[in-house]
Parts: sequence; structure tokens; C-alpha cells
Amino acid sequence: MQISLLQCQSSRDVQANLAFVDSQLKDLPREANEPQLVVLPECCLLFGSHESQQLEYAGSQHQSELKNALASMAKKYQVYFIAGTIPMRADDGRVFSRCYFFDDHGVTLGHYDKLHLFDVEVSDNTKTYRESDTFHPGDHISVIDTPFGKVGLAICYDIRFGDMFRALRLAGADYIALPSAFTKVTGEAHWQVLLQARAIETQCYLLGAGQWGQHNQGSRETWGHSMVVDPWGRVIAERATECGWVQAKVDLAELHRIRQQMPLMGHNRFREPQLK
Repeated sequence: MQISLLQCQSSRDVQANLAFVDSQLKDLPREANEPQLVVLPECCLLFGSHESQQLEYAGSQHQSELKNALASMAKKYQVYFIAGTIPMRADDGRVFSRCYFFDDHGVTLGHYDKLHLFDVEVSDNTKTYRESDTFHPGDHISVIDTPFGKVGLAICYDIRFGDMFRALRLAGADYIALPSAFTKVTGEAHWQVLLQARAIETQCYLLGAGQWGQHNQGSRETWGHSMVVDPWGRVIAERATECGWVQAKVDLAELHRIRQQMPLMGHNRFREPQLK
């Protein structure tokens, strides 16, 4: 199976972002009849200079339009589609940062709402990030069965919480997709080492699709370096800068070999977390 991650430089212009994703899918390098899993980055259709701009698209009409547009692309280009994140209204006036997973007919296989919210201080132009002012955290993990294996979903800041990734592995994940928009400062320091650590610990393929570059006239800057990391911790595909595809062919036989030779889950003597 081929994994294809799309590195983006999304903006506040939803229609321009949709057009970019559509154009890239139209020219997606692929072999005939080969299963294709496409992963988009966090905030793929709306990347504001501040998270509060996600609220503008939280109305029922807008959020349905965004979801339907992504589902239509999955069907049009016949790809399994982990469609980054879009804002979906929560009951408390905030929004969920939601990642939908569509099959190659545009049918929704499942979704995941970001659990860990980025409330931190960063030494960049933005300085203070308060996702919890805008986003409502999710309340469960998500592992979705597909014809090519089980796919766990996580989003950006989640990567720093190893217990969550262990829970995804215990729930059966073979792959863990991570739509992201890491800041340039935090990405340069921690992005690759965290992806490799989570891949080694879980013995899963880690699929890190990121935003890259300066957004909205430089109000935000993201790290890029989208990459596929195998269950041994090797970076098997990467795009450091610029927009475009990161592609790798993966083989679950290699994953099973690694797990058989080093059965980490069976050796772990800590109590297993309670999974929903």
C-alpha cells in the first residue's frame, strides 16, 4: 500500500485551500489499482492567524460544507482519506478540532476529536497559544479498521503524550496518523524525535503530515518536515520544506516481524490503561 502525506501552507482562504488540495490530488503520483491512504495536515482548510477564527466556520452550514467537500474529494479521487482537521461545533460554544476518515467512496469510516489542547508559551511571533479558548477537547481515542490494517488517529500536540499512543497500540493500531501544524520553534526542537519515539514505543507506522512555512503574511510559521516513520523508528520518507507530497510504500509483514522479534506489549509490566 502507498502512503501519501500532503504538506500544505494553508491560509484563511477556505476556497483557495480546497482548490490546492484538489489540484494536488488530481496530480497524485500513483500506480493503477494500488490502495492509497492520503493524510492531510491539521487546519488544512482554514489556518487563521489566531485559533478563534475557527469559530467563524462552526455554524451548521459551514461545517457541513467542509466535511462534504472533503468526502467528495475522497470519492472523486478514490483514496482513503484522513482529512486533516476542520472545526465542528460543540455544545459549549467552542468547537472540536475534528479529523474525519473517509473511505475511497467518500463514506465516513470514523472521526477523532483532538484530546490535548495547545496552551503554551513559545518563543516566536505569536508567543502565547491558547487552544482551549476556542476548542473543546475530545473524550476518546479512535482506531479505525480498514482493508489494509487498523489506523489510529491523533493530532499535533497529542504526540507529546506517550500514554495516548500506547492506548492506540493496545486498541489494535498498525498505523497512527498525525495531522499537525507544529510551530517552527517547537518543530525544530522536537518534531522528528517525538515521531521516532512514538513509532519505536508503539511499533506502528507514524504518519506525520504537517503545515509548512509562513501563513497569512507571516502571522504564523510552521515547521513542515512531514514524514513517514516505520515501526523500527526509521524515517522512510520526508519532505522538509515547500508544499507537496511525501510518499512511501509500507508492508505490514515488516511490522509483524518487528513485533514478533521484540514483543514490547507482552513485556510491559505497568498496568494497562482503561480504554473506551
